[in-house]
Amino acid sequence: MEFRYPNGKVYKPQQVKNKPQLKQRIYGNRGMTLEEDLNETNQFYLEQEIAVVHKKPTPVQIVNVDYPQRSAAVIKEAYFKLASTTDYNGIYKGRYIDFEAKETKNKTSFPLQNFHEHQIKHMSDCLKQDGICFVILCFTTLDEIYYLEAKHLLTFWKRQLEGGRKSITKQEIETFGHHIAIGYRPRIDYVKVIDKLYFS
Repeated sequence: MEFRYPNGKVYKPQQVKNKPQLKQRIYGNRGMTLEEDLNETNQFYLEQEIAVVHKKPTPVQIVNVDYPQRSAAVIKEAYFKLASTTDYNGIYKGRYIDFEAKETKNKTSFPLQNFHEHQIKHMSDCLKQDGICFVILCFTTLDEIYYLEAKHLLTFWKRQLEGGRKSITKQEIETFGHHIAIGYRPRIDYVKVIDKLYFS
């Protein structure tokens, strides 16, 4: 099946060295991807009536379908309708929350190329409306996860645009971010950090 961007360019999954395809990677020897862990966390929050957070689907327009059998349809070509914003959004204690989840195999820094300009703009827009906006950063090799407020990400993004480094050092993430220990239920308890920052 072939997916295309709105400009007609064929979509090819990224194969950069620090961002393997999600399903091909296992981190922490637990057989779970970051996305699966977050989805389980959000399901736990929903079941316990703590928060309502969902992963946003990417809108797709189907343009070519093959019918090899009467009972089966095979999508041959589709387009992403528009550039996606961030991965997750929802509501917690009456506040809108919005975040992106990213991972890297790097041990000493987090490449800013993992983010896209439209995502940065979206996070900036959310902050202007007093939304709670952040990123979940996972160092897969180290099995470490951090919560980093979007305001800090925007600062590092601006530094890059002004000719500075194209990544965030791990030390900067440890300084400005918040380490999240991986648990059982929920797996990635980011709400604890939100409580500390906004509701303490």
